[in-house]
Amino acid sequence: MLMELRRPALVPSVAPLADSLGRRISYLRLSVTDRCNLRCVYCMSEDMQFHSSPELLSIEELDRVARLFIARGVRKLRITGGEPLVRKGVIELFRSLSGCLKDGSLNELTLTTNGLRLAHFAQDLAAAGVRRVNVSLDTLDPQRFAQITRGGALQKVLDGIEAAQHAGIAVKLNAVALRGVTDLEIHELIEFAHGRGMTLTLIETMPLGETGCDRTEQFLGLDALRREIGRRWTLSDVADRSGGPARYARVEQTGGLVGFITPLTAHFCGDCNRVRVTADGTLYTCLGHENGVDLGKLLRNSMSEARLYEAIGHAVEQKPKGHDFSLQGRVLPVKLIRHMSATGG
Repeated sequence: MLMELRRPALVPSVAPLADSLGRRISYLRLSVTDRCNLRCVYCMSEDMQFHSSPELLSIEELDRVARLFIARGVRKLRITGGEPLVRKGVIELFRSLSGCLKDGSLNELTLTTNGLRLAHFAQDLAAAGVRRVNVSLDTLDPQRFAQITRGGALQKVLDGIEAAQHAGIAVKLNAVALRGVTDLEIHELIEFAHGRGMTLTLIETMPLGETGCDRTEQFLGLDALRREIGRRWTLSDVADRSGGPARYARVEQTGGLVGFITPLTAHFCGDCNRVRVTADGTLYTCLGHENGVDLGKLLRNSMSEARLYEAIGHAVEQKPKGHDFSLQGRVLPVKLIRHMSATGG
């Protein structure tokens, strides 16, 4: 079992993280694996090449990375993948990091999951202090779900959602907006989510990695989707924020929230507070740029805490003003070779 590691001391020379534009970094998305038990058509190719086990950070190294960022002012930590719940030992990571919740150095420990293994782990996650999870759910139609995920079983996800809620974990649904899918099901998705006390967040597909599918045909802008929602529901913008990029509106008829994440149609980089570390230890300060810092190499070279703080701080100082994803006449070219699953959602 992973022993709880002592949090690195926050000494006066270790200031909270901020970039050159003055944006404070308080949110880390930490990937524990690039592997997934689904092959969603907007995220992966059918025949993916993954990192070998030795290339990945160990659970102990992931724990150390998380604590380095917490010591530098990160208050929200999201565990991601790939699919984080396929990573062996991931519950031990949650149990260790729960100590940061208990001592007040971390406000929230959460994860994004496809839900397939959530029923199995829900009680353990709740015991480790996880109070909220994001579950990816793009459709409520079993056949369409199998097509989008290349073979996934919708019922396992629904069972996972039920188990999480039964364990006292709040669930937020994430749906990638897909033409011919989301526009046909959006009203049912809202009814399903709000009828079970869940927020629904809609996300524009992003041009990361070749998937074997035409993203131009997949792409559905949230400006158009919001207009479709407005044909049936009354939306009122609200100031609610979850710490991420979503902007929310309340559905007056249900009282529930719908979130909109719009990297293509309306950039949200001005107040970005997030960085990502991949499962092999690469720090990316922007999802839309390839330049990363190899923290894994520094960790394995037995660098001191001070040297690691310095490397993280230097990388964050150079965080780009924003990504440059763009629509070219509604054409969505692949911007990065790196797949979303390799970076973490």
